[in-house]
Amino acid sequence: MDIPVKNIFDLQAEIIRLEKVKQEQEMVLKQRFSSPSAIISSIRSIFPKAPEGEGSSGGIGSFFSPDLLSLVSRFVLPIALNKTLFKKSNFLIKTIVGLVSQKASTYISEDSVTSVWGRVKSLFGKKPSTARKPSTVKEPVLPPVVVAKEPLLKEPVYKPSL
Repeated sequence: MDIPVKNIFDLQAEIIRLEKVKQEQEMVLKQRFSSPSAIISSIRSIFPKAPEGEGSSGGIGSFFSPDLLSLVSRFVLPIALNKTLFKKSNFLIKTIVGLVSQKASTYISEDSVTSVWGRVKSLFGKKPSTARKPSTVKEPVLPPVVVAKEPLLKEPVYKPSL
């Protein structure tokens, strides 16, 4: 707001207006930093949240994402790789591994770990048996048996030949 200052009265009015704006901003800042939870929420508001359309990744671009596993993996994965696989590497290789592993850790989330764990668990779980259960085996359907009152075949009569 550029208000043209033409005389001393305009200047004094602008000074009073700016002092009021300053007091309002001071009150807002005091409220924002009045308690520890308010301070933490203010700090968290600095870091952007991931867009909702990202799916369940929970904040690839966010530092304080709700997914604790991805936050921990950002620090644990580079340290673990540098202490185990790249133990005797030079500084440049360890730096590159750290950068690449931090980038790769953004793809680690609770959903991805849960799905991988489910697949591994299904490999070692009970395998379905190949034999059929007795309840699933169908009995063959036989035609009804007709019992004749007279024998169908008569016994042969043997005549002794003399």
